[in-house]
Amino acid sequence: MADCTLTIIGSLGKEPELKFTNSGKSLAEFTMAVSHRYRKGDDWAEETAWWDVIAWGALGENVAASCPKGTRVIVTGRVKQEEWDDRETGKKRTKMVCVADAVGVELRWATATVERIERDRV
Repeated sequence: MADCTLTIIGSLGKEPELKFTNSGKSLAEFTMAVSHRYRKGDDWAEETAWWDVIAWGALGENVAASCPKGTRVIVTGRVKQEEWDDRETGKKRTKMVCVADAVGVELRWATATVERIERDRV
């Protein structure tokens, strides 16, 4: 089955949370607010959708070090469905998340200074 590719442009809703798995692999989790403004009669209305994003490895570490809450970013990645049992009801719950392949600062709203990071190629 082919991946569902997703591009999200929005603002970080909270500070990225850098975590490590039991095996030592790093990941950053963050939420993004994606707002859409539209005309509703003579007025403007706004809808906001919230996305949970996971960035693995060096990408996640760089997001956590570079993108504080409120940073406007562009994320490309794939859609993943997560599933769990609700502790209160015992029912299965699901949500869609974005597993990031790339994250960049949206330069219409900010400037950025690029600092290359040397990596060992194994």
